[in-house]
Amino acid sequence: MEKERFSLLLLEPGEIYFEDFSVDLLQPDVDQQQSKSSSSSLQSSLIGRLKMCSKSVVFEAKDDIRQPLIKIAYKDCLQIRRWEPTRLDTVECNVLAIECSHFTEMLNDNVVQPYQQKDGKVFLFNFHYAKLEDYIQQLCQLHRASTLHAYEQNSMIATIVFSRHNRVKFNPLWLENLYEKIICDYQVDEINPLVVNPGRLLLTNAFVYFQPYNNIQRYPVVKIRLKTIQSFTKRRFLLRHVGLEIRWADQLLYVSFRNQTVRDDFYAKTTQQDDFSVVEQIPESITLKWQNGLISNYDYLLYLNSLADRTYQDLTQYPVFPWVICDYTSDELDLGDAKVYRDLTKPVGALNEERLQRLKERCEEMGDDQKFLYGSHYSAPGLVLFYLVRKYPKLMLCLQNGRFDHPDRMFNKVEDVYSNCMINMADFKELIPEFYDTETGGDFLVNKMKINFGARFDGTPVNHVQLPKWAKGSPEKFVGMLREALESDFVSSNLHHWIDLIFGYKQRGEEALKADNLFYHLCYEGSVDLDQIKDLAARHALEVQISEFGQIPKQLFRTPHVSKLLKVDSPLALSGGSLPLDCELLIELDAQYFSHKDEITSLLLDEPTANIFTSSKDGTFKCYNLIERRQIRSVQISDMPLSAIRLTSAKAAILGCWDNSIIIYNLDYGKVSQVIPAHDDAVSCISCVQGSDLLVSGSWDCSVKVWNNFHIDAVIGYLPLEDKIVCLDTFKTASEDCLKVLVGSASGELFLWQLQITDQNRAVDSEDHRLILQHRDGVTVVRFNRSCSMIVSCGEDRMFNIVDIETGMVIFKREMPAVVSGLCWAKDDQYLLMGDRTGLLYVWNMLEGLIQKEIRVHSDCIYGVGCSRDGQIITSGKDDRDYCVKIWKSNL
Repeated sequence: MEKERFSLLLLEPGEIYFEDFSVDLLQPDVDQQQSKSSSSSLQSSLIGRLKMCSKSVVFEAKDDIRQPLIKIAYKDCLQIRRWEPTRLDTVECNVLAIECSHFTEMLNDNVVQPYQQKDGKVFLFNFHYAKLEDYIQQLCQLHRASTLHAYEQNSMIATIVFSRHNRVKFNPLWLENLYEKIICDYQVDEINPLVVNPGRLLLTNAFVYFQPYNNIQRYPVVKIRLKTIQSFTKRRFLLRHVGLEIRWADQLLYVSFRNQTVRDDFYAKTTQQDDFSVVEQIPESITLKWQNGLISNYDYLLYLNSLADRTYQDLTQYPVFPWVICDYTSDELDLGDAKVYRDLTKPVGALNEERLQRLKERCEEMGDDQKFLYGSHYSAPGLVLFYLVRKYPKLMLCLQNGRFDHPDRMFNKVEDVYSNCMINMADFKELIPEFYDTETGGDFLVNKMKINFGARFDGTPVNHVQLPKWAKGSPEKFVGMLREALESDFVSSNLHHWIDLIFGYKQRGEEALKADNLFYHLCYEGSVDLDQIKDLAARHALEVQISEFGQIPKQLFRTPHVSKLLKVDSPLALSGGSLPLDCELLIELDAQYFSHKDEITSLLLDEPTANIFTSSKDGTFKCYNLIERRQIRSVQISDMPLSAIRLTSAKAAILGCWDNSIIIYNLDYGKVSQVIPAHDDAVSCISCVQGSDLLVSGSWDCSVKVWNNFHIDAVIGYLPLEDKIVCLDTFKTASEDCLKVLVGSASGELFLWQLQITDQNRAVDSEDHRLILQHRDGVTVVRFNRSCSMIVSCGEDRMFNIVDIETGMVIFKREMPAVVSGLCWAKDDQYLLMGDRTGLLYVWNMLEGLIQKEIRVHSDCIYGVGCSRDGQIITSGKDDRDYCVKIWKSNL
């Protein structure tokens, strides 16, 4: 079967193809003027297909591929009518006559080249099978629409598309079997670069079907089995949340709905089907993998682009990548020299200080409303095709009405393009992924199709892109060097700054102004609600602006993005690697003992002495020795519940009590040495600062206190809050004078309090506290990691969060099946052990953000979790009616 040359790219961007007809193109034997008479005779004919589209008709000859495709735009038509010859023996009266002032010839000699505009004539099309009277009315209607304003024309076309939706039925024979049930169907547009194709999206309990309203594809319907769907993602299209992207078996379908309500309805009904089993990657787990070096910079940027609704299917939201190299003139490129790299802390427009000052002066001259620095964008359809014209020339011809750009304005030389981005007052473009894609080897830089793009001012024909000298004339080497630069330590340690500009907190608002990163207001999501604009002319103008001049990606981060850990700093390098995911993690019960008569409130492992200390609501604290395998101490401290136990450097036990006091127990003498009336309500949590005599306590009286030398008059820090304090943790290194206190409240607030501590253990500043996180319900447990670079918090809302301390960014979060009540870091922060209120212990691989082991260790609630350096796991919890501590062997 002969493959058609016609494609939707031969139409205007967004133009709709309705249907086609088998016809003869009749050739009159008289000139154009005489042919206007109905008495003219016919000499020859050319068989082919006539395509009826929303803004034109296109004729494609069947037998001769050297014949050009003829496109006649309705706006250039003088008359569309039935042709009625006087000689009745000439032809049957099923002939369409189109008289036009101009027409276009495309793909002449089957060569991709600029379209040729021809003077008008009368075209006669003899329909073979279709009855002309069934279609001439619609052709005349489309002709009338072409005389209207663009927004009115689009409205009329939309009405026609809607009528086709009601007229074109879904064939029940396409269903897989009799038991398949139709859930819903909606009118959608299939979206491809510069192409819109209307159709029906139908959902059953086993499949998603896409039925185009035309025959542009060789199949009448696309069948997507729900079980095979790999990705099912909501997308933004023209700054409206109406897109949906479906990936399955190396195929992709990207559609836009009429509004967000129907899109969300289709999405919800699809995800509710039993056969639907897509597990989407959690964004924070990808960030965690990237930070730990398990994902490359290239893959992470592709992921962020996708998360921000940027896709290869939509040129208005094409993935954006940064310029990372600034040296395109040297003979050799030394990637170890920081001078060859672009400053990633600044947008392209701010890299040239002199130009930036001129832009700021222009900005100041604007009115107070809607000021901007940059009138053009870093990514737009024209800019993307500027780079890709050699690979996708038909896209450029479609975008530019059948023409390539002027030869001197094309992508001719990498050095010139970068230089122009540095000095031109209207050129701020970034790069696209193809510059770093080593799999394609820079094929977009080569004129493989040998297309004639014209000659430059000096007579040089436009051919391959001229590369920097250091690329040695090789596109593969050029792309390989750029990729190596993208993955270099310099870029890795600075890429988060560029992410802040494009996807993060410096993208808009006051931070964008400070970072010289302000674009025209219509480029931003939320700047205008198209659904609320009733004036069709105003809405059309905005849609054109949005589609042609670039869109800012969806804002992904509201706080500074974390930096990537370089190989020398990553936990992977420091510890020699984690247990491979395909290697089974073994956890076996080694010993257990029944310790208390009521809930165990605190669990502490003292590794130097191999002792396990526990406190309980029964008012006792107990000590179990791992070497002797026996309980060596059991002390009734109070008639009131004990909330926590910690050890001082002098081996005294510090206990928090519900009678508002802090109790100090001397382990050497076996007696209480001091009772401090510490708070006005129960002491809920305490923490001793390692390497010092500092103690931090939290209470239900809504306050946190810092104590020096465990004395009643030694309060050196006081933080009042508005709700009960339920948990806290502390961190201070011997070399630092800053004490960090993590405070969790019953209302779900998580605060980080930092105090400057003098040599005499006196607090200098106790006012520096900030809200890190807000749980929907009370916080249950919080911990610093061993390097104090991250915080982990869990709450009554079952949420588990990891926050980067430096930036405040949540780099991982997950909703757990049950409330987490105990946790601890293990193996140099590579693992996180978490116990919940149902008795399950989770071992999280925190390099990859995955659960590596899930095991039931208690039949009821887990109260506390600990882990030794050699991988021994300690849990406290409840089994039936018994409160016990268990020791587990593992290969961590």
